Amino acid sequence: MENILYLGGPNIASEIYNKEYANARICGADKWRKPLAKFLRQPHFIVWDNSDLVTHEVMGGLKNVYAIGAGMVAALTNESATSKSVYFAHCTSEMIFITHLLAEGPEKLAGPLLADTYVTLLKGRNAWYGQMLAKGELSPDMGDSISGKGMIQGVSAVEAFFELLSHSSLNVLHPEEHKPVAPVELCPILKTLYKILISREHSSSEAILQALRDENQNDPRERIEIAQSHAFYMPSLLGQP
Repeated sequence: MENILYLGGPNIASEIYNKEYANARICGADKWRKPLAKFLRQPHFIVWDNSDLVTHEVMGGLKNVYAIGAGMVAALTNESATSKSVYFAHCTSEMIFITHLLAEGPEKLAGPLLADTYVTLLKGRNAWYGQMLAKGELSPDMGDSISGKGMIQGVSAVEAFFELLSHSSLNVLHPEEHKPVAPVELCPILKTLYKILISREHSSSEAILQALRDENQNDPRERIEIAQSHAFYMPSLLGQP
């Protein structure tokens, strides 16, 4: 952990290159992050530093997961602002729910971390990938390394988070069925993305819209309340001592 650093923030790499004003955070041990933050800082690229490596890594992975779904929704609904807003409400509630399991300080999700999610959903390579899948211009069989775009990080992240949150040792009480279930059962968007991208149980991206329609009428707030009402944090999941 002493030699791991995370750099990320509410920005798009090509726009940083074009000197558009941007922010970022570098996270890790004091001895590295503070001098590197100073070294990287430019008039148009402000770099803060933070010690909370785990929360930023978890959110850095989750934003790519849900950006793929955001791209699908945008393409399938002809850029409907309402549909994209519904998706944002549900996906951020899942991200908060998951982060309560994996990060010690999930209350830190506001500000730059939420902004990083927002910009990735708006205009990242993972959102682009989701759009291309929904339009039929790409397929999961083509892999996650796309010429001209590079690695689509969200694909492997979908598989990793799904497998992690399927573990029976993490069971939580289902709010409707009142029985223990793996946390992934309370994350319909993550489950659907897994079925589209990894297990291929769904042959069409249209399944993502069904996940949003939520026939049980569960308010996304309920998922957040479940996370906040339990002693959720399980550091052993990420190999912490």
